[in-house]
Amino acid sequence: MSGDRSLVRILWIGIGLTAAGTIYVWATRDARMATGFLTGAGLSLLSFHTLRRLGEGLQPGAAPMRGSAAFFGLRYIIIGAAAYVIVKLLGISVMPVLAGLFVSAAAVMVEILYELVSSK
Repeated sequence: MSGDRSLVRILWIGIGLTAAGTIYVWATRDARMATGFLTGAGLSLLSFHTLRRLGEGLQPGAAPMRGSAAFFGLRYIIIGAAAYVIVKLLGISVMPVLAGLFVSAAAVMVEILYELVSSK
């Protein structure tokens, strides 16, 4: 039960970090870099969501998920192709895209800190 709430909180923290990071990059750099960060963060949250759905599908009694295993295997290829398009074809620097790809990891760390503080 608390695991479900934690996963939802991680998603909302990730969305908040995405919004804050995009605004910060736009204010300090330019719109192209902000777009790169936003795209990387979107890919990161999409990847987290697919991992979450895969985990939910492995629970006993869960409805079978068609196509999720194929998408799970292809997600790194999709992320790589999107990063290639962003960096090579659109001319956006790779650093904001990489920073955006770490949004899910940062959201998990914030959730861990929240759980540690709120458990006392």
